[in-house]
Parts: sequence; C-alpha cells; structure tokens
Amino acid sequence: MVRLWFSFLLLLGILPVSLLAQEKINKIYTFKIDADIDPAMNRRVQLALEEAKKNESSLIMIEMDTYGGAVTDADEIRTMILESDIPVYVFINKDAASAGALISIACDSIYMAPGSSIGAATVVNGTDGAVAPDKYQSYMRSMMRSTAEANGRDPKIAEAMVDEKIVIEGISDESSVITFSVSEAIKNGFCEGEYESIDAILKAQNLENVEVITYEEDTIDKIIGFFLNPAISGVLILIIIGGIYFELQTPGVGFPLLAAIIATLLYFIPYYLNGLAENWEVLVFFVGIILLAVELFVIPGFGIFGILGIVFILGGLVLGMIPNQDFNFDFVPASQLFGALLTVILAALGSVGLVFWLTPKINKWGAFSHITLATTQDRSEGYTSSFYSQDLLGKKGTVHSRLRPSGKIEIDGEIYDAYSRGDFIDQGEKIIVISTEGTSLKVKKWEE
Repeated sequence: MVRLWFSFLLLLGILPVSLLAQEKINKIYTFKIDADIDPAMNRRVQLALEEAKKNESSLIMIEMDTYGGAVTDADEIRTMILESDIPVYVFINKDAASAGALISIACDSIYMAPGSSIGAATVVNGTDGAVAPDKYQSYMRSMMRSTAEANGRDPKIAEAMVDEKIVIEGISDESSVITFSVSEAIKNGFCEGEYESIDAILKAQNLENVEVITYEEDTIDKIIGFFLNPAISGVLILIIIGGIYFELQTPGVGFPLLAAIIATLLYFIPYYLNGLAENWEVLVFFVGIILLAVELFVIPGFGIFGILGIVFILGGLVLGMIPNQDFNFDFVPASQLFGALLTVILAALGSVGLVFWLTPKINKWGAFSHITLATTQDRSEGYTSSFYSQDLLGKKGTVHSRLRPSGKIEIDGEIYDAYSRGDFIDQGEKIIVISTEGTSLKVKKWEE
C-alpha cells in the first residue's frame, strides 16, 4: 500500500523525482526482457526479481523489446511484478507488443525510446497466427483491464489494445486494436516520458551516481541454456535410445544403461527447470520405458505394448521440449512444435543408424574387451559342451511352445529346449535344427 501511494504521489508531481532519487534510491537493479515471452523468460524474470530483493535494491528497471509470446507466462510475469515489494520501472526500447504490453502495464512507470510502440495485445494461436477464440481474448482483456486499474491507467484503453470492437473516442475505431506511439502513450497516460536510454532516464531523475547492478546469468543458468540447445538435445536423445538398446541387448554390462540415465537427466532437468517439461510429461517417458520392457521381457514379440512404448518414449521427449498447457497446443508456435518433432525424429533415426553401425564393431574395441566375449569358443578346441547328439543337426520339427526367442520344440515325438536366432516363431510352425551346441538346440524357421 505504501508503494502504491508513493507511486501515486510521484505521478501527480506532489513528490519530486529528485527528492526520490536523493533520499530513497541507493541501488538499482536492471535486467532485459528482449526475447519471446516463454518459460525460459519467465524463469529469467523470477531469478532477476529474487536477486534484486536479495541485493536490497531500491528500484528495478526492465529494458523491454519483445513482440510477445505465451499468455500463461506473461500472466505469471505480470503477477510477479505487481506483487513485487520493490518499485518496477520499464524502459521500452522499440517494442512492447502483445504479452510485452501486458507486462509493461504491470510496471509502476513506463518509459519509451524514440520510435517505440506499445499495444497490439490480441491473442493469436501458435499454429498459424490466427486470432484465438473469444474465450482467450476475454481472458486477456480481463488481465489488461485489471492490470491497468492496479497502476492507475485507463482500463478501457488497455482492453482496446486486445479487442478492436472496443472503440475509444478520439483514439481508435473498429478497424484495429490500439497500438500507441511514444507521444500517444504519453498523452493517454501509458508512458511517463521519452528517453534515449536507461542512462538518460537515471540522469533525468538525478540517479546517475546510484549503484546499478545488471542481472547476469550464473554458471548453472548458462549450463542449462547449453543443454536447451536443440542440437544438444538431439545428441542426448541419441544417447538415451542407443543406451537403452545396447543395455537390452547385453543386460548386466551397465555402461549403456548408465549413459542412458545420465543423458535422460541432462535432457529433462533443464526443460523442467525452465517450466517446459511438466511432471506428467516426464512420467509419459518412463511409462514408455516400462511398456517397452514388458514387451521385450514379459510378452516377447512386437505388439501393442512395444508400439505404445515407442510412442510414449518419443512423445515424452517431444512434449518435454514445448510449452503446451495440459496438452493444449493453441499457443505453441508452429516453428517450435516442428523443431521439437524434427529434433526427436532425427535423433531417433540417428540412434538406429548408430546401433547398426556400432554393433559389429563394438567387440573389436579394446575398452570393451574386459566386459564382452569377443571370440568364438569352438568345439574343436574343447570349449563347447553339448547335451544333444549330432544326429539332431538338420532334423525338422514343429514349435511346441512359442519361441521368443527360446521355448520348446517337438522332433519325432520328443520335446527339446530350443532357441531361435532372435526371431519369434509361433506355436505349430515348422523349424529345422541348425546347431546342437550348448544346453538348447538352435533352430530357424523352415519353409518347404
């Protein structure tokens, strides 16, 4: 309440700006909103406001240049600004369109650079840029109206920035929504002044000698930003899928599984911290892993569980990259959705190619010589034991219980343990014995 009265007196001119500078402002915190309003920007604003409070700043100055973005993130940002205990000013350096206009109106004071504009807050969907349904426009109008009221600005003008049907006499007609130039914004109470830069604003308010702290990303944020790069995400997906495959092929080795787990953490954690990957999206990915494991180990074959497993794994990876709201893609930019799909698909195809390329080579690598058997232990050298007579070699029979790839076969009325070369052979199908070495007969499907 004190903050509101302080700002109100300042706007009325009852409290001189210079007095404010001399007696109240001793530390100013600045940061930029210079990209799309999305979960990453949402997180930047949150961290900057927390840092400003930690530094006991007296004033926060935002440098704004954005064409807008996600309505949900804009709503969260404007709420953080409205609830800030520290006064927040914004300097519009060229554009504050759509969500940028909403955030600007939430600030205590608005300043604009020559040639800047504010407004055009109609909600559009992220697929083709078409105007979103009226329920979304109504939501945006409500936010613009309440935000303007909170800071003593005309709520009708704020609404008219969203809906062209709202006509403000002498300002707008039904042909377009309101977008103010600098002079128009000053005239209608949506700007406190025109300045070339933040330094010019501080000089005009006798604040040029006050300590100014600029927000900078820390090491952790830079690392998170690195792993949010689509190219890096693609490499991580490749490692995830490749690691899972190799672990399933050579269970117990551990290294491929460890690589897949680390890649999964490095993939999801940055998206989770930026508000992109939600709990249910991460759960979709792990449900996919479980379904695939069930298909491979419980009911071998390639049926519904295997297909669903692959769909859930790839779906979880895609959903984790995009800011959908409860599976609603209305405000997800088409380019972002396409980029996520392309990244996951290309990485999945790359991992399949890598698997086929590495499988015949991996046993030749010295690094794996201690954990894999790279040589053949021939019977002639005394290594191979056999429970069956050589007479069974070349014998034909039928599958007694499905080979997946191991099971039972029947030859001349006798039941034997058997396994295929990796194929799944249904009960009743004909087979031929191709090896008698070991404790089970090795067979393949036989067609007359």
